[in-house]
Amino acid sequence: MTRRALLVLMHCLCWFKVWVDSSYSDAVFIREFTLIRHDDLLDDTPKEGPGGHKPEDASSRTARSEEDRDTLWDAWGTWSECSRTCGGGASYSLRRCLSSKTCEGQNIKYRTCSNVDCPADSEDFRAQQCSAHADVRYQGRYHEWLPVDNDPENPCALKCRAKATGQVVELAPKVLDGTRCYTESLDMCISGACQIVGCDHELGSTAKEDNCGVCNGDGSSCRLVRGQYKSQHATGKTEDTVISIPYGSRHVRLVLKGPDHLYLESKTLQGVKDELSLDETRQYVLENTTVDFQQLLDKAVLRITGPLGADFIVKVKYMNGADSTVQFIFYQPIVHRWRETDFFPCSVTCGGGYQLTSAECYDLRSNRVVVDQYCHYYPENVKPKPKLQECNMDPCPAIDGYKQIMPYDLYHPLPRWENSPWTACSTSCGGGMQSRSVSCVEEDMQGNMNPTDEWKCLYAPKTPILQPCNTFDCPTWLAQEWSPCTVTCGQGLRYRVVLCIDHRGLHAGGCSPTTKPHIKEECLVTVPCYKPIEKLPVEAKPPWFKQAIELEEETAVSEEPMFIRGAWGACSRTCGAGIQRRTVKCQMLLTFSQTIEDLPDDECEGPKPPESQPCYRTPCSGGTTEEEIEMTLTSEREELHDWEYEGFTECSATCAGGMQEAVVICLNKQTREAVDETLCVSARRPPQLLQSCNTEPCPPRWEMESWSFCSATCGVGLQTRAVTCVLRTGSHSNHTEKVKDENCRQPKPSSVQACNRFDCPPTWEVQEWSQCSRSCGGGSQKREIVCKQRMADGSLLELPETFCPTPSLPSVQPCGTVDCPAQWVSTNWTQCSATCGEGTQRLLVVCKVLGERGQYRTMVPEACSAAPKPPTVRSCLLGPCERLFKPVAVKPEPTILAQRNVYIQWRKGKKLHFVVGGFAYLLPWTPVVLRCPTRHFRKGQVRWLKDGKPLEITPHLSISHVGYVKIQQLRTSDAGTYTCVAGQAQENFVLKLIGSKQKLSVPEADLWSTDGLRDSPKVHQTSSATELLPHDRYDEIVRHLLDLKELPLDGVTSKELLDFAEKNSSNLDKDLVLDTSSPQLLVTDMLMLDEVRRNLSGAVQSSQKDELISQLLDELTKSHGENNESTLQPHESPTHSMRDSTFQRSKQRQSSHTSRQWRGQPQSPIILQKSSRDHIKNPHEIMDYVGGLILVQRETVKVEIKCQVQGNPEPVISWSKDGKVLRNSSRVGLMSDGSLHIQAPAETDTGLYTCTAANSLGSMSLSSHLQTTGSSCVSSEGNTSECSNKTNQYYFCHGQHCPHRWQVSTWSSCSVSCGGGMQSRIVTCQVASGASAACTGKKPAVTRHCNLQPCVSWATSPWGPCQGHCIGLRQALQYRHVFCQDKNGTRVAHQMCSGQPRPALQRNCTTEACALQWRVGSWTQCTATCGRHGFQSRHVTCSHRRSGKPAREFHCAWKPRPPSWQRCNIMSCGKGECRDSTRYCEKVRQLDLCPLPQFKLRCCQSCRDT
Repeated sequence: MTRRALLVLMHCLCWFKVWVDSSYSDAVFIREFTLIRHDDLLDDTPKEGPGGHKPEDASSRTARSEEDRDTLWDAWGTWSECSRTCGGGASYSLRRCLSSKTCEGQNIKYRTCSNVDCPADSEDFRAQQCSAHADVRYQGRYHEWLPVDNDPENPCALKCRAKATGQVVELAPKVLDGTRCYTESLDMCISGACQIVGCDHELGSTAKEDNCGVCNGDGSSCRLVRGQYKSQHATGKTEDTVISIPYGSRHVRLVLKGPDHLYLESKTLQGVKDELSLDETRQYVLENTTVDFQQLLDKAVLRITGPLGADFIVKVKYMNGADSTVQFIFYQPIVHRWRETDFFPCSVTCGGGYQLTSAECYDLRSNRVVVDQYCHYYPENVKPKPKLQECNMDPCPAIDGYKQIMPYDLYHPLPRWENSPWTACSTSCGGGMQSRSVSCVEEDMQGNMNPTDEWKCLYAPKTPILQPCNTFDCPTWLAQEWSPCTVTCGQGLRYRVVLCIDHRGLHAGGCSPTTKPHIKEECLVTVPCYKPIEKLPVEAKPPWFKQAIELEEETAVSEEPMFIRGAWGACSRTCGAGIQRRTVKCQMLLTFSQTIEDLPDDECEGPKPPESQPCYRTPCSGGTTEEEIEMTLTSEREELHDWEYEGFTECSATCAGGMQEAVVICLNKQTREAVDETLCVSARRPPQLLQSCNTEPCPPRWEMESWSFCSATCGVGLQTRAVTCVLRTGSHSNHTEKVKDENCRQPKPSSVQACNRFDCPPTWEVQEWSQCSRSCGGGSQKREIVCKQRMADGSLLELPETFCPTPSLPSVQPCGTVDCPAQWVSTNWTQCSATCGEGTQRLLVVCKVLGERGQYRTMVPEACSAAPKPPTVRSCLLGPCERLFKPVAVKPEPTILAQRNVYIQWRKGKKLHFVVGGFAYLLPWTPVVLRCPTRHFRKGQVRWLKDGKPLEITPHLSISHVGYVKIQQLRTSDAGTYTCVAGQAQENFVLKLIGSKQKLSVPEADLWSTDGLRDSPKVHQTSSATELLPHDRYDEIVRHLLDLKELPLDGVTSKELLDFAEKNSSNLDKDLVLDTSSPQLLVTDMLMLDEVRRNLSGAVQSSQKDELISQLLDELTKSHGENNESTLQPHESPTHSMRDSTFQRSKQRQSSHTSRQWRGQPQSPIILQKSSRDHIKNPHEIMDYVGGLILVQRETVKVEIKCQVQGNPEPVISWSKDGKVLRNSSRVGLMSDGSLHIQAPAETDTGLYTCTAANSLGSMSLSSHLQTTGSSCVSSEGNTSECSNKTNQYYFCHGQHCPHRWQVSTWSSCSVSCGGGMQSRIVTCQVASGASAACTGKKPAVTRHCNLQPCVSWATSPWGPCQGHCIGLRQALQYRHVFCQDKNGTRVAHQMCSGQPRPALQRNCTTEACALQWRVGSWTQCTATCGRHGFQSRHVTCSHRRSGKPAREFHCAWKPRPPSWQRCNIMSCGKGECRDSTRYCEKVRQLDLCPLPQFKLRCCQSCRDT
């Protein structure tokens, strides 16, 4: 919607009018109904609308429809379109008044609509309305308007702020319907008035969300979490986790006080992590959650309304300064809730049964059922009670005649609660408790009661297991009235009767003697008793002396609470009866600290002694004079008052001897009250009295140190302290000494206590690292990481990975970061040089070192001298070259038999012959013949192109009648691309010249231009390598080879190569004088050079490139004798051995067919069967293919059985005879191409020879039967032949009747044992006597070759270091390489040495590194005294015998590992006997773990009294 269209829509809605049908006489305007609460808008509306329509009052304007007051209204119309498509809009419905009279009620009603959230990237609705005015001039200019939200005066007016000037303008009197009044409220503007919208999206609704975000909820779906965190800078950490707040939490508030900084980490349910640093006061957004952060001077406040879009982890980053505190509070959703299950199966199949439901714990986040422990974790979760219903009420059928069906409640009663008898009451009176056991039982068909699961009885309330008992009052003492005082003046005694009365009012026993009131007490008669002074006995001792003796027997403060009486104070009056007071305190002695502690009065037994009593000093006389009074007072002072001792002061020490002083007071003799000291004669004051106190030695006491730090920050840890029994050594010394615990009589204080008993946040538990995958060259080791949570009861709960909020620890780490020894690294074998028949494959081998980061580095070849170098050339066979399928009546397509080779001329020589399909880098003035062999096409009809144009004939360039291109002397103008076209097939040949400075001479034109071929017929691609590539494909390699041309081929380092390349300035003349022993032409296939090109592009250092080129040159020069014969003239072909001849013939066969080529797909072995008729040409030397019958005659000197195979990977060939594996010997040997050679075959060689080819995909076998015959046919010079029996066929002849014949002797021994030798024999012509004719026919051979197998032997490398796995005490293994090599030191296939005993690859050696043994510690105490759970353990380590240094356990694996744990105390604990079966029961009781069943069962005795 465009801005202008939105603006027009706003104006239309703001001035909306509804008109009635025009059929009425007067058009009645029904004004827009406005939902408002006040009468503010009534002033702006007319008192009466058009047509006499009376406007409604404000009270009728509500958001909900009302019932029609009468039938004057028409039906409500359809609802209008919603004002918004999302985010909550408004829709209205209209009706019209059908009467001309006034219609009571409203003509419009509203409802909310489109109550779905808008997309996150959508613009605010109020902002859209402001932006609609952007193309309307205001005060002569255009503005970009921004919305003004939360206007307190008029929230429903469209007020916008100009972005450039900041000016606030009211662009419209009211916003569109559905616009929010305030950003944080659901209330919406309708017709310019703000209307209340509840959380149920209903207009006028007062429904609100609870703290959990549930509309009209009761707050039970979440829980309040509050706590405090204090940073600990002393731990040395740089950061720490404050709290993990789970997904969906609301109303988060954190307050940080201190210098540290807060930051947040988030983790979504899909595992996506993010981080937010809180640096400044502003609003942040993390995982679609708004975060308000405020940085104040003394604190930082973090507020998140929520709900959280991911798990948030609040972390604190430590800064310098004091520790910080973080207070947090939030509402966490309860993600595990109880869910009621379906009804279980019925308890019976007929006759009436029952079925119940249960409840399962459901995870709302993962939508799966979890164990009940998750739901028990939240106290707010109350497991619903099971529901019960009847089922299968049909009567059971009668089986034996008539059977009466009993009623349901009698036939199969429901499970019910069964109670045991009540136990005796815990007290006899005053209210006690008694208990009983309640179990759920079920009655079977026979009436027997059997216990069953409790959930079956939960349909009914469980009967109580506790009840009060003996609630009546206990018997109490009842005291009678006091008797009269026993004296008539002064101080006497009085008595009373005390009875024990029970709750019935009867005199009975049972009262506590300690609480019995006293039955006598002193009494005072307020009449003075007068006695003359002279009547007092002269010998009477002062009264204070006797009192002092009595005071010594006063009770001191003890370790039991008791009332301690203080001294009586002075009388409140100086004459007459008064009141005197004293202090009475409940006190006890604290043994450990030896201090007196005041206690509440209810802690002391018995009634509290009185704190006041009446006193009497002197009578008050009314009529005496002052002199008489003074005389009376003086005499009375002498007679009535005297000094007496009033107790002692507190002892100066609580034990080990102290001192106390007697307190002297002035005492009224009659009232026995203390008076002012001035009333006593100072001259008669008694002397100071001291006495020793608390002389007994201090008893041993417990001395406790402070508690240690908690062993765990959560999930129940332990705190310990040292508790020792000490004894004070002297009365005047504070020094103590440690004594046995038995000397301390008080119970020993606990030395361990539980701490931090609350659930830990889920964390990652890490296992040990596994063994490294590599010992060198960069390996890796893994470990298992599990998300677990330690609960407050000490148990460990395994959780899904999403529960752990912190980032997961790495499960893989590098190891073995040391360089490996240098080794030969090879590429893949190149494709076979022939597409059919027999060819060769090459392997590029480079000396490399596997570095500590797992990457190879190229080294000089000398670095790999200790490692065996693999062979770099091998033969290959891709099947016979003859066509397998001959098309019928279809003319075959012409094909060109191309060769994918690259030729590099190394020295000047004679004429060179080439076949199209490759590249040639030649020296100038060299004669060249270029052939284009074809099939199904006449050679004389081939067409030649050069650089896409027809080839021009010049005096030095011509085309022969058979299609050859002959160049007499190669010139610069002859360089280019030569194309041979045969029908629709064509092949290219790129020819380049090497300049005078041994640099490549490249013509300016693109050698691979194909413009001239665009109009030519479609090219028939005869192989996979005919794609057009850049003309400089191999230029870089050839340049490098030419730079190394004059260098020796061995022993040149990379630096020397670079220096020589810079100084190389040889010219063409020097090439002419090169050693003729070097090859004239280097030949290689294109696939091999492509592999070299890839390696050169991957080499980083120039030394690595030089090494690759040097090795390539080495391989090419060593194998130059095996090049295709097409590069030489026919009369220049060298003399080859039979093996070379066979090789050359196979190369010719290979070039006859290129349409089928092996492309490198995996293939199981295939043995190619070939006919033998073309191969057996000479009876003295037989070469045949495996798979048929081979007849060997007496004169045969050598038999070669070929076994040509195909397969990828390359199959391994082995031979057997009559089921037994063949070994190399002086006569029978396995050649490098897999052929079997038998020299001088004899009758013992007769048998079944089997060739087996095998690779990783399978194997195949093919056999030939070799048989020796006794006849030989010797061809004569003519056309006839004479055949004679040689063995087992004898006939007798006499004299001239015997024919002439050749007589041969036995062969001599071979001149050499291997490598090809010679044997000889004597051949004579035996004739009859008198005959003159000579022997006819061919003379048998006098010499023959023997022992043609190569001279090979096993060779070994030096023994390696004595290391590796230990196999015994001080014994390890050392290894060496064993390989097969010829007499020149060249390594060959190991099968060629199979006939010789192979040296050992490994041997035992002695090393101190294996002087290791298992060491065991002592067994620990058994964890249980009885039962099945007791075990004990001990340490078992692998360590050095002398030094004791520990080693990894696999070094001691040569000897069985002793057990590290075993069962112990496997004995019955006694049925029904309550006893502890583990030694940890004391800790179980201290940690309050007895309520848990698993601890209570094993610690029965310790948990019995808890």
